[in-house]
Amino acid sequence: MPLKVGDIITFERTFTKRDVELFTENSGDEGIHHITPDEQGRLVVQGLLTATLPTKVGGDANVLARTMNFEFLRPAFTGDTIICEVTIDKYEKQDNHRMSIAASFLCANQNEKLVLRGNFAGVIL
Repeated sequence: MPLKVGDIITFERTFTKRDVELFTENSGDEGIHHITPDEQGRLVVQGLLTATLPTKVGGDANVLARTMNFEFLRPAFTGDTIICEVTIDKYEKQDNHRMSIAASFLCANQNEKLVLRGNFAGVIL
């Protein structure tokens, strides 16, 4: 995928109860809020499961991440559709002929409330 500074890549996902159950099984993150539904029948989506949105965008571009920073602003719940916008902040050739990349991201729910923001940097393989 050809990239340039200023590009914005968008990805969205609606999290299901099964997504949370599988992540709980794989990660061992069994916080009560991830396994017991609230009064509306929803589970809280693990923060790192929510963080798979910007990492999916990086994966599509073959980014080998060196740093990743996440700021979790509010919970995401099962049934929420999270829209992630990744902005390419840096994209340049290094001395070793690899491309270095830095990007920032904002993830909001279907109500346009931010749930996650952060950034990552690395190289393109």
